[in-house]
Amino acid sequence: MRRVQVEEIIEAVKELTIKANYELPKETVALFEEAIKKEESPLGREVLMQILENAQTAVEEQMPYCQDTGVTVVFLEVGQEVVIEGGSLEEAVNEGVRRATKEGYLRASMVWDPLFERKNTGDNTPAIIHTEVIPGDRIKITVAPKGAGSENTSRLAMLKPADGWEGAKRFILETVKNAGPNACPPLTVGVGIGGNFEMCAYLAKKALLRPHGERHPDPLIRKVEEELIEDINKLGLGPMGFGGSVTAVDVKVEMYPCHIASLPVAVNIQCHASRHAEKVI
Repeated sequence: MRRVQVEEIIEAVKELTIKANYELPKETVALFEEAIKKEESPLGREVLMQILENAQTAVEEQMPYCQDTGVTVVFLEVGQEVVIEGGSLEEAVNEGVRRATKEGYLRASMVWDPLFERKNTGDNTPAIIHTEVIPGDRIKITVAPKGAGSENTSRLAMLKPADGWEGAKRFILETVKNAGPNACPPLTVGVGIGGNFEMCAYLAKKALLRPHGERHPDPLIRKVEEELIEDINKLGLGPMGFGGSVTAVDVKVEMYPCHIASLPVAVNIQCHASRHAEKVI
C-alpha cells in the first residue's frame, strides 16, 4: 500500500486549478490556429486571432483566461492500493480549490441555496467531484473549470430507441443551434450516448477531457464524431456567433451500454475556453 498525505492532494488541486484557468492546453491553441486557416469569414478570422492573443496574454501575464473561472469540476482516479492520510479526500479537493481561488485571484462564482438567497460561498467551493477507483497505487487528478455560459446551453434527452442515430443527431444539432452565441463559440462539443439519465451526462462531461483533435479509437464512434463536426460547422454560427464556417473546433463522443427501452443522449457544450489540467501523484 502507498500512503498519500492530504496536503499533497491539496497542493496538486490548487496548482491544477490555477493552471487550468491561466493556460489553455497546447492542442487547443493548435486547433484555433488551424481554424483561422479554415474560417471563411473575415470577421470570424479576426475573432479567432483575438482569441489566440487573449490566450497568449493570459499565459504571459499569469491571469485568468476568462473572467468566468467557473464551477471547478474535478475528476479523480484513485488507485485501490492508495491510503489517504491526514483527512478527507473530498475536503482536500475543496481546500485546494479554496487556496487556488485566493492565491490565483479567481472569481468566486458558487452560491449556496440555488433558489432563494443565493449567497456566494466566497471561495468557489464546493467543487463538483467525480471519483473512480482504479488498479494501482497512484492518484490522477484532472481539474476542468466549467463556465456557466456554455454549461447553461447543455441539454439531455431520453430518446426512444426507434429514434436511432438520426434522432440523436437531430437533438445534438438542435442543442448547438439553440446555444447560438451564448456559449461563446467556436465550441468543443462533448456527447454522451447510452447508460442512463445521469450516466450519459457524465459521459458527455468526461468526453471533453480527451485531448483536442484526438478522435475516438472505435471506428464507428470516430465516424460519428467526424459527421457531427461537419454538420455542426454547416450551421454557420461561426466564432462568437458572428457567422462563419467554424462553429466547433472539436466534437468528442463517448458511448455506454443502455437499457433495451432507452436511448439517453447528453450534449455538454464547452466554450472556446476549453480548460483542463491534470497531474498524477
